[in-house]
Amino acid sequence: MRKQTLKFVSLFLKFVFIVKKMAYHKVNADQRTQGQYLDSDDLQATALELEWDMEKELEEPGFDHFRLDGAVQHHLGNSQSPDLDLEPIQPSASPKGRFQRLQEDSEYISHYSRQSPKSHRCSFFQILKVFCAALILFIFGIVIGYYAGKKCPSPPASPEPNNPHNYHEILKEIKAENIQQIYRDLLQSPREDDVDAAMKILLQWTSHGLEDVRLVNYSVLLDLPGSSSNTITLKNSGECFYPDGQQCSKVTKTLLSQDLLYSYAAYSAKGTLEAELVDIQYGTIEDLIRIQTTTNVTKKIALLKLGQSPLLYKLSLLEDAGFGGVLLYVDPCDLPKTTDLADKAFMISLNSGGDPSTPGYASIDGNYRQHRLNLTTLLVQPISAALAKKLASIPENRVQKDKCVPVQMSNKKIISLSIQSVTTYKTISNVIGYLKGSVFPDRYVIIGSHHSSLNTYGGQEWASSTAIITAFIQALMLKVKKGWRTDRTIVFCSWGGTSFGNIGSYEWAEDLKRVLQRNVVAYVSLHNPVRGNSTLHPIASPSLQQLAAESQSINCVEKMKCPGSNVSSVQIQGDSDYFINHLGVPAVQFSYEDINTSENSSFLSEALFPMHATRTEELDPSFKLHENIAKTVLKDDPVLFSYASQLLAMASRLRDTAELFQSDEMRPANDPRERAPIRVRMLNDVLQSLEKSFLVQQAPPGLYRNILYRLDERTSQFSVLLEALEHCKLHQSNETIQAALSEVLNSISSAQVYFKAGLDVFETTLAGKK
Repeated sequence: MRKQTLKFVSLFLKFVFIVKKMAYHKVNADQRTQGQYLDSDDLQATALELEWDMEKELEEPGFDHFRLDGAVQHHLGNSQSPDLDLEPIQPSASPKGRFQRLQEDSEYISHYSRQSPKSHRCSFFQILKVFCAALILFIFGIVIGYYAGKKCPSPPASPEPNNPHNYHEILKEIKAENIQQIYRDLLQSPREDDVDAAMKILLQWTSHGLEDVRLVNYSVLLDLPGSSSNTITLKNSGECFYPDGQQCSKVTKTLLSQDLLYSYAAYSAKGTLEAELVDIQYGTIEDLIRIQTTTNVTKKIALLKLGQSPLLYKLSLLEDAGFGGVLLYVDPCDLPKTTDLADKAFMISLNSGGDPSTPGYASIDGNYRQHRLNLTTLLVQPISAALAKKLASIPENRVQKDKCVPVQMSNKKIISLSIQSVTTYKTISNVIGYLKGSVFPDRYVIIGSHHSSLNTYGGQEWASSTAIITAFIQALMLKVKKGWRTDRTIVFCSWGGTSFGNIGSYEWAEDLKRVLQRNVVAYVSLHNPVRGNSTLHPIASPSLQQLAAESQSINCVEKMKCPGSNVSSVQIQGDSDYFINHLGVPAVQFSYEDINTSENSSFLSEALFPMHATRTEELDPSFKLHENIAKTVLKDDPVLFSYASQLLAMASRLRDTAELFQSDEMRPANDPRERAPIRVRMLNDVLQSLEKSFLVQQAPPGLYRNILYRLDERTSQFSVLLEALEHCKLHQSNETIQAALSEVLNSISSAQVYFKAGLDVFETTLAGKK
């Protein structure tokens, strides 16, 4: 077909040359004397010449290879040229011949001296015009028909608008049975190390259609358990115990389980310490003051309950006081009634975050490494509540009668604490997947879970969180394949090394710090999403509390009663730590928990108890709780923080500046019915970095640098101010509280200045557009 088309096009070009020859006849006729007419022989010869030229060109071999410059050139010269002896109507051997002669020989036109009648000329040119028009339409019809019939690849489907219908379609694809199947698949094959788990997750995400998935590895310093378990020995009786309360014997020594080996404190000091055991309860400032008034605590071993405040903070107090060792346990009275962990020890990490060998910078090739064998001078060992009661000499009949008798020592005891562990460099892996946004591709929402290589330690919540994020990807990609996209880019992350101090997330974020500071707008944490089955407990930074409450209400559509909003801004565990405390990124976490029975239950999640796969399925046999968590995560609101008053209620000047949020000027950005993309983007740019202003330069160990987060549900003060007040009681000095107060005031002032400057730009731009 293409060859035929080219032939017709070539024919049309040659026909143009013939028309030019007709122009030659017309010019020649005009040179003739007026009143003379072209006789019938001349007219017939002209018609024959046109007919002959057309037939000759159609019959000419190689017609489809016709080139304009390839026509035969006739040498035109003076009157001695042989062509001059030909008859005036002699056909030319080429469509170019006579027209070229007309150009090169100005006397050539003198061979014609007669003029055709005007009526004949008009009739001829009208026929010629009709013929040309018909020919052009014919050729163009062939060309159009050819290319219209050609099979071209269909254009990609255009993205559908982000409307509620799209989200409801995605929600329908998130199903409990899918999450359960993914969960069981993750636990089906044995995992030898962190890389194996990461590779399995990468393959799952890729199989569901997520194209840009990467495996990011880091070589980091880990503190692993030794070949034998740590021990606690009573010097007066010689009894030896393992951390879970079992007595040391030759039989159990050869049958040590992984659970027992991993009952240790990572990055603790190593060695043996023989000293008096001192009961300091929760290790509060009041507890320390009470003990120090009656006892010299230097090089003593503290019996310490977990809870009330961060462990690293309490250990720093004990280290400053001069203690040499610590036995940690969880009081059963602080646990939910449905939990029975009295005979179980646990693992805990003393690492505040990241690779200890590269503090503050990424563990990449070429960076200097500090070989730190331990992160504290204290010998720290977690033990079970059952062993704590034995050490406290609580009578057995009292233990059986009431499991919630608070543990308190009744007499003095000398113990020997022996701790061994091995520090070594290991490879940990992060799985990072990207789904590019359609409206704001340079703005990232990070959804993070984690995978674990610590056998059963940390429970199986790693499989729960990974199954939820995988099911979320699966449902999302079904819609993406139809052309739909989220507004912002979503970054899916499965972190490695979480149990050792959020190492994977720290190293990745330190590696990409500048990019993340500029582009990340929110972090959604799926750390341990189902730790109970009583109530959904969202935790969010103040700037995301409204968004968290709206997301929580999604699952209440079909229920008769929906719980009121219980969103709070308290410190949380998991890989959101670096994003909150170093990047100032707003974060939100959704998890199901049991109703706490004690005010001392905060920070108990720092302990990683052994929990096997059956425990998760006991908590959520139908996996409906997992499904609800996955559906709650799906919230792609164009405006980052719709209600800033909760964030800005902390200072009057800042609150006054924030009143603009509720004004008519800001309505086109805040109101879902009027959201103009340009205003949304400008507003988000102002708000994105606002939370960074609330990062103080330095905070006590275990406390957030981000002062917008409270220690727990019971406190309403800034955590750094609260700690400074406690510190003032212990050291009888107000220097610390003055420094902390200065930090808080500077943060508020910085936020107010930044916020006001950003909104001034916003208002100026809008005024210019008006």
